[in-house]
Amino acid sequence: MSKLFSPLNLGPLQLDNRVIIAPMCEYSAENGQATDWHLIHLGNLALSGAGLLITEATAVEPRGRITYADLGLWDDATEAALARVFKSVRRYSSMPIAIQLAHAGRKASTARPWDGGHTIAPDGENGWQTLSASNIAFHAGDPAPKAADEGDIEGVIAAFAAAARRADRLGVDAIEVHGAHGYLLHQFLSPLSNQRQDAYGGSLENRMRLLLQVFDAVRAVMPASKPVGVRISATDWVDGGWDLAQSIVLAKELERRGAAYIHVSSGGGSEHQKIPVGPGYQLPFAEAIKREVSMPVIAVGLITEPQQAEHVLLDDQADAIALARGMLYNPRWPWHAAAVLGAKVKAPPQYWRCEPHAVKGLFKAA
Repeated sequence: MSKLFSPLNLGPLQLDNRVIIAPMCEYSAENGQATDWHLIHLGNLALSGAGLLITEATAVEPRGRITYADLGLWDDATEAALARVFKSVRRYSSMPIAIQLAHAGRKASTARPWDGGHTIAPDGENGWQTLSASNIAFHAGDPAPKAADEGDIEGVIAAFAAAARRADRLGVDAIEVHGAHGYLLHQFLSPLSNQRQDAYGGSLENRMRLLLQVFDAVRAVMPASKPVGVRISATDWVDGGWDLAQSIVLAKELERRGAAYIHVSSGGGSEHQKIPVGPGYQLPFAEAIKREVSMPVIAVGLITEPQQAEHVLLDDQADAIALARGMLYNPRWPWHAAAVLGAKVKAPPQYWRCEPHAVKGLFKAA
C-alpha cells in the first residue's frame, strides 16, 4: 500500500491521504474580501483528491496584508465573502479545509507580484505604515516599519484570536498559524529583524514569545475537535539568523502547547538569504525536526514527483508532503500520483469517465 495515500491524523482530524495543498497567495481580494476568483481557484483545488487544502495566507487585520489585494478575515464583510466561497466549495467536495492566518509585518504594503512587488510608501497609493519587531526595513532604502509597542502586540494577538473565531464559524476544519517566510511572527523570531531589548527580544525565549502567545490565543478559541498547526521557516539561510537549532526548540515548545502539526519551510526573512534550491532542498530541516517531536511534520519545497514524495515518507523524513506551485501546474497531481503508486483517490462522479483504462479502479467517491 502506498504510504502517500495512507490516512494521517492531524490531532483529531483524519486525512484520507498525506498530500497537502500548501497555501498560495492569489492577490485577488477586494478590500480583504474573497471574490469569484477564490471560488474558482479553491473549487478547482478541492476536486483534486488531496488530503487537505490549506487556503492562502489570510490577514488578521488590514495592515497585515502583503498587498492591498490580499485576502483577509477581520470583520463581518470579509467573513461573509469567505462564507460564500466555502459554502459552494463544500457543496461539491468533502476535502478538509484549513485556513492559514497571517500578518505580513514589515513585508506588507507592497504591490502585487505582477505589478512589480515593490514596497509602497505609507503615503503612496494602496500603501500604509507597516509594523515589525524593530524599525528595520526588509529592503535597504525602504520605509522603516513601526517597532511594535505593547498595544500593537496585544492587538496582534487579539486579531489572530478574533480571526480564528470567525474561521471556526466558517466551518474550517483546521487552522495554520503562519510563522514563516519573513512575515511578522518570523520577524519576532529572527535576530536579524528583532533587535528589541524588552520581553520580546534578545534571548530565544523572548523572541519566541509572540508566536507562542498567538498560538495559545488561537488554540484557546478553537474547539478541541479542530487542530491548530504552525508553519515555520526552519532557517533564514543567513549566518546569525534564525536557524534549525532554534526551530527545534520552537517545535518542541509548540508540541508541548498542543500544536497538531508543524509545516516546515525556510527562508523569506532576509534579502541576503542564499538558498541552494534543488529537489527536496528543505527536507533535511523537516527530517531533523521530525526526529525531535511526535506531532506530524509536513515537508514542502520542490517535492514534485510521486515516487519522490513516496520515498520521503518511507524514509521517515516527514509525515506528509505539501505542494504549491506543482499543484497549480497540475491541479490533478494527486490523481496522477495515485495512478503511479497503485492507490485510490477521491474524485467527483462527474469526472469518473476520464479514468484511464490502464488504472481502472483509481477513483472512489468524493
